[in-house]
Amino acid sequence: MSALAAIMDSMLTTSRAWLSDLAALTKPRLNLLVLFAAGAGYCLGLRGPLDVPHLFYTMLGIFLVASGASVLNQIRERDADARMERTASRPMPSGRWTVVAAAILAVLLSAAGTLLLALTTTRMAAGLAALTLVLYVFLYTPLKRSTSLNTVIGAFPGALPPLIGWAAAGKLDGAAGTLFAIVFLWQMPHFFAIAWLYREDYARGGFKMLPVVEPDGRGTGMRAVLYSVGLLAIAWMPTAFKLTGMLYAGSALALSAGLLVMAILFARDRTNATARRLFLASVIYLPLLLGVMIFDKGGL
Repeated sequence: MSALAAIMDSMLTTSRAWLSDLAALTKPRLNLLVLFAAGAGYCLGLRGPLDVPHLFYTMLGIFLVASGASVLNQIRERDADARMERTASRPMPSGRWTVVAAAILAVLLSAAGTLLLALTTTRMAAGLAALTLVLYVFLYTPLKRSTSLNTVIGAFPGALPPLIGWAAAGKLDGAAGTLFAIVFLWQMPHFFAIAWLYREDYARGGFKMLPVVEPDGRGTGMRAVLYSVGLLAIAWMPTAFKLTGMLYAGSALALSAGLLVMAILFARDRTNATARRLFLASVIYLPLLLGVMIFDKGGL
């Protein structure tokens, strides 16, 4: 009986380790923001009653593609990950997963997600999902080692999930562009804060993030402020397109002003503490903004 218990315990430990590695490769927690943004796009682009199964297939397809992109990204960055403290224990740098196994997983996830979107939603949604993966893995990822502009360029695929959700629910139009712009601008202070917090690790990994190229952080702080000002200027625009009501417009201005204050504090006093506050403010900002946007859809 004790031998059987030992075998069962070993199998349980192995299963937990495998699931932990799978989560590290696919980053499900990080993809929650992707799904939230895509869900907001879906709800705003919807012109009829909500079809729950259709929304589920949309979110599942996007989640699968995003997970596949995460695995492909880690395949391409496995050597850099091995040199950075916060990523050295990931499955591939540590040797627990081979490149071949990870590549098979990435292809299966990406193909399944794209096919699911094509079969259950629209070809436009599937095409945008595939485009997001290609831009993220084959444009943004290699640029991280060659130019500090990688953050700006990477914000383009990062802002596409709302359009994928919108395209799955209905036809893309000019109003969808406002959602793209909001998510694009939001990413800048968010990722500049991350780049500052992990600037030493990024330097070890050979990534040319802005705080690595400009160690004093003045350019990083200035850009965080400028993009936050841009966000403050356009965050209310869904109301101008009559997608949302005044509740959203007021909330967008208040939330954006708060984020701008955090960006100014970071630019003035470039420390890990101010960067962490800016990062936390950005993490709170987007779900709240999108939540109010969905709640106030078509409001007065």
